[in-house]
Amino acid sequence: MSPFTGSTPRTSAWHHLRLDVTPTGVATVTLARPEKLNALTFGAYADLRDLLAELSRERSVRALVLAGEGRGFCSGGDVDEIIGATLSMDTAQLLDFNRMTGQVVRAVRECPFPVIAAVHGVAAGAGAVLALAADFRVADPSARFAFLFTRVGLSGGDMGAAYLLPRVVGLGHATRLLMLGEPVRAPEAERIGLISELTDEGRADEAAQSLASRLAEGPALAYAQTKALLTAELDMPLAAAVELDAATQALLMHGEDYAEFHAAFTEKRPPKWRGR
Repeated sequence: MSPFTGSTPRTSAWHHLRLDVTPTGVATVTLARPEKLNALTFGAYADLRDLLAELSRERSVRALVLAGEGRGFCSGGDVDEIIGATLSMDTAQLLDFNRMTGQVVRAVRECPFPVIAAVHGVAAGAGAVLALAADFRVADPSARFAFLFTRVGLSGGDMGAAYLLPRVVGLGHATRLLMLGEPVRAPEAERIGLISELTDEGRADEAAQSLASRLAEGPALAYAQTKALLTAELDMPLAAAVELDAATQALLMHGEDYAEFHAAFTEKRPPKWRGR
């Protein structure tokens, strides 16, 4: 995302989520409707889309944890506030809404810092896709993922799920999960590759913060480019992919971090990564 801004000022308060940023550049975005299992509203989607764009432009965040308050991560779209409301929308309004949900997923995939989903309890519907879009999914044994879209009469390929899920767990598992909408509990999710790290009970948030801190201390530009290549090369032929890799490495070899590694190696000390 471009770091250049126009006339719109930085958002001073987010009404549909909670944002905390440490001095080391670890941002924690918490879905904070625990009484509704953090069900998403129109405003929550819009806040996530806009927040990720703002953080991407500012370039001060080096890793982001997406978490849910209370008993679960996110139960998906709010049945009353979204599903009920969409029944009275015309096609143009419905298209605007569905495009917005996709913009959130694109923002997660395209932001220049690693995103870690800290999952406990339910991650259902849109909540499951938000976790899927993250670079890492850290979950405790209570976690269960459910792509419920066909259960409400809609396509399982919502918010990019039919694009992302086969690339994470394979076509066979993705077909089963998206068509049947059955919940996948933590042990199976780990077995099929949906979970990056399975923690002890109640430790997902702590483990996600630990991973975020580790990433924040590392070579941020190298991480950003690795993430960008992982996304861009999903649909590239090999020849195009290796050419893009070559161009990226040539640029990074002019970076301060690359020179810093050599200096640190020579001086037998840890590198002091600056993300440049």
